[in-house]
Amino acid sequence: MSETPPDRLSTDPDSRFHDAALLERGIGIRFNGVEKTNVEEYCLSEGWIRVAAGKAMDRKGKPLTVKLKGRVEAYFRDGA
Repeated sequence: MSETPPDRLSTDPDSRFHDAALLERGIGIRFNGVEKTNVEEYCLSEGWIRVAAGKAMDRKGKPLTVKLKGRVEAYFRDGA
């Protein structure tokens, strides 16, 4: 595997940006310099993350998300 995280990644298995192997390896996200642990999806090139909006669910049972724009940094938690 490469040592740089992908430009875009999602935790939703139905998304085309979902990659179970990378998620299993562990990816950390810093948003505007603050560590975030509740990120559902991110995009480095566009500078946004999606986080759950409380406990609200849509009609398919998936959490509602909010898109936040800012400086996004992704890294592998295990280091190698």
